Amino acid sequence: MEIVWTILIGLAAGSIAKFLMPGKDPGGFVITILLGIAGSFLFTYLGKFIGLYQEGETAGFIGAVVGAIILLAIYRMFMKKKISS
Repeated sequence: MEIVWTILIGLAAGSIAKFLMPGKDPGGFVITILLGIAGSFLFTYLGKFIGLYQEGETAGFIGAVVGAIILLAIYRMFMKKKISS
């Protein structure tokens, strides 16, 4: 159930990340949602590693949004380099 909850939070986090970081993304809205899910997983496991969350806890909504924004920024950097090359 933890994974399902993380995915649901990630869907919402990806939408919020797209809202907070407007602009044209090479992959569009679907990629942003997938990055939100990945950001949620990233922040969940990173939070467990550094001790923010206990076993069985998932990243909160704000943590998932932060993870999604970080991944979206990295994605945009790499896609700009790829497109301009």
